[in-house]
Amino acid sequence: MENTVLIVLLTLIVGLTIGFFVSKLFSSKRFDYLRVEAEAKAKAIVKEAEQLLKDAEVERRSKEIEQERIFNERLSEVEKRNRGLIIQVRELEDERERLYQKENRIDEIRLRLTNLEAKRQRQLQEDIKKLESVASMTQYEAKDFLLARVEEQISSDLARVVRKRVKIAEEEAQRRANYILAQATTRYAGEFAGERLINTITLPTDDHKGRIIGKEGRNIKALEQALGVDIIIDETPGIIVVSSFNLYRRAIATQVIEILVADGRIHPGRIEEVHAKVQAEFERKIYEEGENVIIDLGLFPMDQELIKLLGKLKYRASYGQNALAHSLEVARLARVMAAEMGGDEKLAMRAGLLHDIGKALTQDYGGSHVELGAELCKKYKEHPTVINAIYAHHGHAEPDGVESASVCSADALSSARPGARREVLESFTRRVKDIEEIAQTQDGVTQAYAINAGRELRVFVDAGEIDDNSASKLAFDIAKEIEDKVQYPGEIKVNVIRETRAIEYAK
Repeated sequence: MENTVLIVLLTLIVGLTIGFFVSKLFSSKRFDYLRVEAEAKAKAIVKEAEQLLKDAEVERRSKEIEQERIFNERLSEVEKRNRGLIIQVRELEDERERLYQKENRIDEIRLRLTNLEAKRQRQLQEDIKKLESVASMTQYEAKDFLLARVEEQISSDLARVVRKRVKIAEEEAQRRANYILAQATTRYAGEFAGERLINTITLPTDDHKGRIIGKEGRNIKALEQALGVDIIIDETPGIIVVSSFNLYRRAIATQVIEILVADGRIHPGRIEEVHAKVQAEFERKIYEEGENVIIDLGLFPMDQELIKLLGKLKYRASYGQNALAHSLEVARLARVMAAEMGGDEKLAMRAGLLHDIGKALTQDYGGSHVELGAELCKKYKEHPTVINAIYAHHGHAEPDGVESASVCSADALSSARPGARREVLESFTRRVKDIEEIAQTQDGVTQAYAINAGRELRVFVDAGEIDDNSASKLAFDIAKEIEDKVQYPGEIKVNVIRETRAIEYAK
């Protein structure tokens, strides 16, 4: 047993010893292998580091070469610029030298000229002294003597030439003026512009006369009061007559009556309603009339108020001549004349069209149509030539150019041609207008209409301001003022109408 244990122990010791030596042997070989591997890796790292170092050196060298190349290029450019500047400096110096030489030559020439002028003046003074000595007079006396002799010799020739030139100028001016007038009148063929004082309205049947008159005449009274015209219903079958000196008022009245007749409903309320509608329609219509004129003549732009007043001239007459037709005639004649004389055709035509624009306001405001028209055109910033033509065509100012002169000539030509005007009609309408204005200036008067060919004046008053007694006194005052201020044949009946209305609405 002990031997067995001993053997086992010996075996174990021997095994451990052998294992130790074997282990040591293997460890030595493993170390050698690792060492060899480490040396190999170290060599690889060294080679890689050497390669990187070489690459870095190559890159550095390349950059140095590139920088050296750029530096050389820039240096070459700088040297090139310097050479160019040097050349320019040399050229400038050469040019300065040439200019300096030229200035020296100019100074020399100026000096020679000064010397020559001084020499000429000395020679001239010597010659003058010699002449004075020979002629026994100074140079100023000799000058006056020569001028007097020359003037004496040519005075008769000059007068003859002046008379000849003046005569030629007068003949040429007369011939030219006749030519322009002839051209203007042949190029424009104006219509005869005559306006009557009445409009006739044809009725479908005679029964409509009774409807227009109404019960106890209330309809015809309402018509005459609202429309401001005289309505004449006589025995002529199927016709009534509307009479008024005011073309605009008469046109509105005619259309109102025609609408009422066509509608069949005729009573005071309907009359006022239709009258208001027709008035509004006429306001639009007169603007369209003026606009059509501006479009036809090509005179846009123009202020809307002036366009509206142009349209209103269609319902205004002067000495029996329609104001719009007259203005169009003057505009076209002025254009032709201005063209012949080298003026502005459009400006002359515009001035001719607007020269009587103030007449559209005279029936409402009174006063001179020249002043009203000029103020209107100033207000709406029309051309100064237009304003001058308005003043000049009645002699309030001198024409300031060809265009204004053309308007003045065209206005005279349009007014003076045979059949253009009727003085009797104009004096009648002026008298009727004066009668209306006398009534309208009285306190408390709302409307005043002259009817029955100016033999009757209907005056409507405010019932709140004028009582019955005051109405009688007002009629007397108006009649007295008409007697003092207006010349008229026969007598004029003054009717003062005071009416009270009470209006209420059922809601």
